[in-house]
Amino acid sequence: MTDNAAELDYLRTTPVTEILGNHFFVLLQVAALRLGDSPPRLEEARVLIDVLTAMMGTGGDSLGEHAGLYRNALSEVQQAFVRASSPPSSAE
Repeated sequence: MTDNAAELDYLRTTPVTEILGNHFFVLLQVAALRLGDSPPRLEEARVLIDVLTAMMGTGGDSLGEHAGLYRNALSEVQQAFVRASSPPSSAE
C-alpha cells in the first residue's frame, strides 16, 4: 500500500473524534512551541489558540470522551500565553 493509500485508509476508518483529537493536540503542541521560542512568537500562538478555542466552543462536547482533557490542555496553553505576553515584573 502506498503512503497515500495508507493515509486515505486511515481517514476512512478512523473515528472522526480521534482524528480531531490528534489534530487538536498537534496544534496545541505548535502553539506551545511558538510560546517557548525566544522571543515567543505570540501572534502565531494567538492564532492557534483562537482556532483551538473556537473548536472547543463549537464542537467540544462532540470530541468524545476526551473533551475534558482537551479543555484542560487548551487552558494550560492559554495560561502560558498570558505569562509569555506579560511584561517581566521588576524587582524593586
